[in-house]
Amino acid sequence: MSNVSRIFIPSDTTACALGADAVADEVDVQARLRKLDVEIVRSGSRGAYWLEPLLEVETDGARVAFGPLAATDVEGLFDAGFPGSCEHDLCLGKVTDIEWLASQQRLTFARAGVADPLSLTAYKDQGGYAGLQKALEMSAADIVAAVTDSGLRGRGGAAFPTGIKWQTVLDEKAPQKYVVCNADEGDSGTFADRLLMEADPFQLLEGMTICGLAVGATQGYIYLRSEYPKALLVLNKAIATASEAGLLGDDIGASGQSFHIQVRVGAGAYICGEETSLLESLEGKRGLVRFKPPLPAIEGLFGKPTVVNNVLSLAAVTTVLARGPEYYQQFGSGRSRGTLTVQLAGNIRCGGLVEIAFGASLRELVEGFGGGTASGRPIGAIQVGGPLGAYLPASQWDTPLDYEALAGIGAMLGHGGIVVFDDSVDMQEQARFAFEFCALESCGKCTPCRIGPVCGMEIIDNIEKNIDREASFELLEDLCETMDSGSLCAMGGLTPMPVRSAVEHFPAHFERPAKD
Repeated sequence: MSNVSRIFIPSDTTACALGADAVADEVDVQARLRKLDVEIVRSGSRGAYWLEPLLEVETDGARVAFGPLAATDVEGLFDAGFPGSCEHDLCLGKVTDIEWLASQQRLTFARAGVADPLSLTAYKDQGGYAGLQKALEMSAADIVAAVTDSGLRGRGGAAFPTGIKWQTVLDEKAPQKYVVCNADEGDSGTFADRLLMEADPFQLLEGMTICGLAVGATQGYIYLRSEYPKALLVLNKAIATASEAGLLGDDIGASGQSFHIQVRVGAGAYICGEETSLLESLEGKRGLVRFKPPLPAIEGLFGKPTVVNNVLSLAAVTTVLARGPEYYQQFGSGRSRGTLTVQLAGNIRCGGLVEIAFGASLRELVEGFGGGTASGRPIGAIQVGGPLGAYLPASQWDTPLDYEALAGIGAMLGHGGIVVFDDSVDMQEQARFAFEFCALESCGKCTPCRIGPVCGMEIIDNIEKNIDREASFELLEDLCETMDSGSLCAMGGLTPMPVRSAVEHFPAHFERPAKD
């Protein structure tokens, strides 16, 4: 029996930003000084960023965690008996006993942080590629039917039924079809796509391959935001490994079916998160929104039928195929089936990624998993759904987190970003920021989105200065109505959501005396 101690330290972007590389280097130094036989595995992150850098060691068949650990803590950790049995102030006990993780229902992120993300053997040992194996034994129509029956909806924000989109592409007759993964994760406070790509890249590749088999596509592209250099390296290595293993290429699993994947890097434009603008960029053009119809499912990339899905949507498909649509349907509430991946950010004590079934309340997530504000002050407002999502007051924090419930209160779930503000936040400034953000990120193709946010900033400034307040509020609502109904895409159409919510739910912030 080997006496080598396996020590797991995340190589995730956030963990490294918090000092994981320095911790790994110091663990190596201390082990060498003490002539200890250790194997350092750079794993992905479990998404518990409030505990990063999180170090884990295998002990008696279990994983014991220590964190948040700084490089300066490592020598004392070894002095206390590490990697064997030891007592240390930063010891968290068994990973499986950490309540923050144990109380989640992880399907898509079940493997995140467990092993080396580029180990194909580890991925398969944890159930990876079971979904693809089943898909290779099914007809295209049966694969689409399974995804449809699961109730899976797009996790990128639009929440469109995934099976219907796939069926549309399958029904189109064309010599070439494409699968495009939208990995241009641009919403503030979101990081789930990046975490999955860095911690479990083969899951995304498997999901895209299943999609290709389902709709008759032979080429896939991952459109990755330029701010994710680590994800780019991991994805390209994973693609090379999967191709060498016969899990990508011209003869997948000796089935005679083909599917190839390439990564393309965006140029830092938020608007390219919108699917048609993304396709324009992928074709080498400026990222401008296209008119619809035709839908991308009919005329997408290079005018061919194209599935455009988010990272989490494609990753979830592997669970649906491996365990069956009935299993996936067991999670969730109403029409929102499966699990919800939320990202807790902003002024939050325990920030990170939480995966649970749809239906939990915002309060449960922010006060339960999040532990309240990092500042210790009362929560003032919570923005859900990215920079164009609504600001929700305390009276709405018990709303179930599912697509229909949030729509019912004039909000949206979006990509699952939850940004917390304490009671010192200035909601008038936040309303102005929504317009400022839209003005900066608009592609400029349609007038409401190009001109509207500039006018919106001017109106907010007039309200701030107490200039024609009543007329300014009327003009503000007229502007919001114009942008809502007249914008070509959701960029301009959703900008009124945070503005209206701020005005409606936090009126006192718009009534203070003008600043000198």
